[in-house]
Amino acid sequence: MPILEKASSRRRSRFGDYLAVLLLLAVIAGIGWLWWHSRHPQKNSRRKNPAAVAAASVAKTEKRRESKPIVIAPQSPADFPRPVRDAFEAQVALARRAISPGSLDAAIGSQTRAAIAAFQRAQNLPATAALDTNTRPALTLDAPLLADYAVTTNDLARLQPLGKTWLAKSEQTALDYETILELVAETAHAHPLLIQKLNPGVNWTNVTAGTILKVPDVNYPEPAEQASFVVIHLSQKFLEAFGAATNLLLHCPCSIAAKVEKRPVGELRVVVVAPHPNYTVNPELFPESDELRAIGHKLILPPGPNNPVGVAWIGLDRPGYGMHGTPVPEQVGRTESHGCFRLANWDAEYLVKLVWVGMPVTVVP
Repeated sequence: MPILEKASSRRRSRFGDYLAVLLLLAVIAGIGWLWWHSRHPQKNSRRKNPAAVAAASVAKTEKRRESKPIVIAPQSPADFPRPVRDAFEAQVALARRAISPGSLDAAIGSQTRAAIAAFQRAQNLPATAALDTNTRPALTLDAPLLADYAVTTNDLARLQPLGKTWLAKSEQTALDYETILELVAETAHAHPLLIQKLNPGVNWTNVTAGTILKVPDVNYPEPAEQASFVVIHLSQKFLEAFGAATNLLLHCPCSIAAKVEKRPVGELRVVVVAPHPNYTVNPELFPESDELRAIGHKLILPPGPNNPVGVAWIGLDRPGYGMHGTPVPEQVGRTESHGCFRLANWDAEYLVKLVWVGMPVTVVP
């Protein structure tokens, strides 16, 4: 019995020790709770007040919106959803800097991403090719996106159907625009579908002189200098011209040869600069054409935006190769050529102002 009583006494002593420790921990926890809530009263009130939680959520959302000033965009089309407006505004802002996203179409595609990356490199920003928080504040507009285009009698007078054969094209007075929609779209560097979207009430089969159309207000800056060199990136299908200080003067999409063996890599040089050229159709260069094989001799096609080389030809020191425009600018970079570097007409026309005979052109894989 004395042994049992001693063991029982030890158990009561240990239980008292445990109880003392638990009380001490409870006191410490209580002091910690009071200290925490005295330092963070708002967190406590939000948990207890659902209205405060909702208000805080709205405030956070508004703060995120305020931190995304993509561009200053007066007159942005109100019926465009926000992502489409972002894309359209960014494309216009880039194009005004001679950084072409291709035909303006209010969509963030591969050519627009390449243009964004070019802008980022020119601004010494991380080249993410996205409209990120570093890029949006830098990509600003200082004028409305849209302008009025008044159709003139001269616009209507220059329209003519495009011949369906090589021979028919060679017999035309000019290879000019076929429709007002085509003329206005190229003037505004835009895809025809975007022009139609901006002018939903227009009957494009019967546009008369004096019709007022809404178009993107895009003009490339007047060049301050000629280019020192041009670089063509085959894999990414774009061309860039740089000034003496390696400053970017022009970025634009380009089409390249369909066959790998017809893609020259290395350094070439400009040998001729010809705005508004005619075009010599050589049957030897079009073996797939039954018509040209039957004709058996060269044809001369007149100048115009629907000429096979568009409104400009910049010949290179490799026979048959050059940088030039195209009749279908919205397909640039999406289709392939026989071997030349094909640009939208507005980009080819601008490039003519930058290049000079003897200028180096480097083609990289």
